[in-house]
Amino acid sequence: MPPPRCQEKRPRALSPHGPAAATKATVATSTDAAHRNDYRLGLILVTGSAIAWSTAGLFTRLIDLDAATMLVWRGLFGAAGLVLIVLVINGRSSFGAIKSLGLPGWAFAIVSALGMIMFIFALRNTSVAHAAVIYATAPLIAAALTWLILGERPSRAAIIASVIALAGVAIMVGLGAEGGLFGDLLALGMTLCVVAMMLIARKYPGIPAIPAATLSSLVSGVLCWSFGAPLAVGAPDLLVLALFGLVNSAAGIALFTLGARLLPAVETALIGALDAPLAPLWVWLVFGETPGRHTLLGGGVVFAAVAIHIVSELRRKPRAPLAVTSD
Repeated sequence: MPPPRCQEKRPRALSPHGPAAATKATVATSTDAAHRNDYRLGLILVTGSAIAWSTAGLFTRLIDLDAATMLVWRGLFGAAGLVLIVLVINGRSSFGAIKSLGLPGWAFAIVSALGMIMFIFALRNTSVAHAAVIYATAPLIAAALTWLILGERPSRAAIIASVIALAGVAIMVGLGAEGGLFGDLLALGMTLCVVAMMLIARKYPGIPAIPAATLSSLVSGVLCWSFGAPLAVGAPDLLVLALFGLVNSAAGIALFTLGARLLPAVETALIGALDAPLAPLWVWLVFGETPGRHTLLGGGVVFAAVAIHIVSELRRKPRAPLAVTSD
């Protein structure tokens, strides 16, 4: 009787649908999941920045000072708050992080500082309504420039949501608001600065975010020093200015800088449109000024446009991995 043959375990041939394909599919799924997590984090951060920046109208109502003096202390207190954040994150290597800003980081800081200055002066030279309408064009400007400069074609849903948000702001402020040409031009300049910040953050996501924001606040304060009277500010106003700098400047810039590099520029601008309906909310809570019918209706349209777009983006299914072929 012949001895039993030992069955040899032959290695299975790797097929296009075998372990290799499964491994690549797993990697693709993991990468897609990471992108979705980054997108969610970007939404949270940019939404937080919109909430922080929406308090600008409230603080300008609380502080009875000229715009230049206000900008000095807003910038300096904002820079101080951001320095603390940099020290917590980077420790002793903070100064090294500032040195590593490079040309994109310096460009971001300077553009951001100019945008801050234009924003405050715009509020003092035109109506909040006009400034809100002009700033609401940011998503459309961002969509056009992102396509032309970065080659990122915005989705149809983002464009539609941007147009709806713009219509909502127009409803909210009404067509009869009076403004000033100089203030309107400043508001347009501020809008272009914000869009430029989005493009820089998107193009160069490796920029040291918080150091760039710190430099931005510091530059805005220093530039306005000689145009105001910062040393003549009393203690009560100084306390409110400190809150202005820490909440509106430090928190707003830090959250925006960290979040803008995780989202397409058009969506960053779209979420930033939440500033328009939120600004009168804080005034109502503090001063008891009841929003008018147009404010409630238009603000609801803006919120709806942003919320529907965000929910639709979060529910989008991950793209199927590319088929693995064996040549």
